[in-house]
Amino acid sequence: MIHLTRLNSQAFAVNSDLIKFIENAPDTVLTLTSGEKIIVRESAEQVVERIIAFRRAVLAGLLSVGNDPNFAAAALTRREVVSSNNSPVEGPHRG
Repeated sequence: MIHLTRLNSQAFAVNSDLIKFIENAPDTVLTLTSGEKIIVRESAEQVVERIIAFRRAVLAGLLSVGNDPNFAAAALTRREVVSSNNSPVEGPHRG
């Protein structure tokens, strides 16, 4: 979700995945995938910058999953299963 401002100065958040178009006409108009149009105070460039920042934050969260103790425990459990069988677990062979 990104935070924007309507023309009446009311703040709101919108799911950036639902934005289909961003137009300057002369106000910034967001067209959602539903066809709904929302006019905002921010420029098209500012909206795009907020979308990019939001997606970077989401990806940074995914990259830090490697530091998550739950993720590390799951990886350890997989290694224990492999070593207890004394053979690596293999997927289907292609060829």
